[in-house]
Amino acid sequence: MPFSKSPSMTGASVTPQQVRTALLLRDEIALLDVRHEAVFATGHPLFAANMAADRIALEAEARLPRKDVPVVLYDDGEDLVGVAADRLKALGYSNIHQLDGGLQGWKQAGFELFQDVNSYAKAFGELVEHRRHTPSLAAEEVSALMANGANIQILDVRRFDEYATMNIPGSISVPGAELVLRAGRAAPDPETTIIVNCAGRTRSIIGTQSLINAGVTNKVRALRNGTIGWTLAKQNLEHGAGRRGEIGAIAGGEANARDVAYRAGVRRIGFKEIAALQAQADRTLYRFDVRSEEEYAAGHLAGFRHYPGGQLVQEIDMAAPVRGARIVLTDNLKVRADMTASWLAQMGWETYVLEGGYDGTLEIGPPLVIPKPDPSHRYRRPYEGTDIKESAMQAYLDWEYGLVEQLRRDATHGFFVI
Repeated sequence: MPFSKSPSMTGASVTPQQVRTALLLRDEIALLDVRHEAVFATGHPLFAANMAADRIALEAEARLPRKDVPVVLYDDGEDLVGVAADRLKALGYSNIHQLDGGLQGWKQAGFELFQDVNSYAKAFGELVEHRRHTPSLAAEEVSALMANGANIQILDVRRFDEYATMNIPGSISVPGAELVLRAGRAAPDPETTIIVNCAGRTRSIIGTQSLINAGVTNKVRALRNGTIGWTLAKQNLEHGAGRRGEIGAIAGGEANARDVAYRAGVRRIGFKEIAALQAQADRTLYRFDVRSEEEYAAGHLAGFRHYPGGQLVQEIDMAAPVRGARIVLTDNLKVRADMTASWLAQMGWETYVLEGGYDGTLEIGPPLVIPKPDPSHRYRRPYEGTDIKESAMQAYLDWEYGLVEQLRRDATHGFFVI
C-alpha cells in the first residue's frame, strides 16, 4: 500500500491523497474517526468508520482482528488522536498513523464528506435503485391497496426490535437476508403483491431487489421511503406487533440465491481454503454467521461472529471497518449467506461463502454483544423511535436522494450492480 509499517512510520502522518490512493487500489486500510458517533454523523469520508477514542477497549479487537493492519486515525481538532493511538498500542496494534490535517485536511484536499451513519451502504442502496430502477409504491398507494382489500403482503425487513416498536399495520417481520428463505411461506400465492419496507430507503431497496434478483414470481415493490414516508403521509402505525415470517423459501430459492452470488463474483470455499485464508497473516479476514441470533446461540462454527445478513449489508462499516479485507460468510441453509454475499461483493468486498461444517462439533452460546454508546454520544437516527420531527425525517430523505450524485463526485467507491 502507499504507506506501510516501519519503525519510522508508526505514528507518522499520512496525507489524504495517500489514504485515497489506498482506497482506490483496494489496499487494506482502517480509516477511523475517533470522535463520538453523534459528531461523526455530521461529516466524514465515505469509507471512514467510527470508533470513538473512549470505546477502543470495547470495540477494537472485535472490529480490527489483525493487529498489524494499517490504521489511520483522525478527529476534527479535538486532540483525540493521541489518546486513541495510545489505547490501540496498548492492545498490541502496531501500524498506526494519523491523517495529516485531520478532517479539515481531508476537506481542504477537495475530497467529499458524507453525513449520517452507515453512509456507504445507504449510498450503495441508492445506486442500486438508480441502476436497476427498483420498483416502489408511495405510502398513499399502499394505504389505498390495504383499504380496498387487495391481495398484498407487507414484509418488514428491519430488525425485529425495530419492527415491534412500530410497523405498517398487518406487516410481518422478515429481517433482510431472510427474505428469499421465508417469502415463500409469507406469500404462497404467486398472485400476491409483496411490498417490502424498512424505516427509510436502503433496506427496502435491497430487500425488494433481492427478491427480484432471486427470481420470485410475485410482483414485488418497495414501500417508498419506508416508515418515514408512511408517517409523513399521515398514515397510522401499529405498535407492539409480534408476527414473524416462518421458513419457506421461494420456489427455487436455494439454487437462485447461489446463482445470484455467482453472478456477483462470490466464491464458495471449503475448510481447506478457509484455512489457507487464515494462514495468510498479512491479510485481514472477517468471518460472519448471518443466521438469526437463536440459531447462532444453538450452535455455530468456531471463530464466526454473529451478524444477521440484512444488518450486515446495512452496517458493514461497523462490522468490518478494514476496507480491502476479505469476508467469509456461513449459513447452514446457504440462502442467507449467498444473498448477503452477493450484496457485499457488489459493494467491492472480496467475499466468500463457506460450504458445510454444521455436521461437526459446534460451539454453543450467545453472540458477542458490544455495548451501545452512551445515549448522549449516539447519533439519533431520523428513522428510529416515534417522536422524530417531520422536518428531520424529510431532511434525511432529501439527503439520501442526493447520495448517487455524491458518490459520483467522490469517485472512490468501486461499486457495481448486477
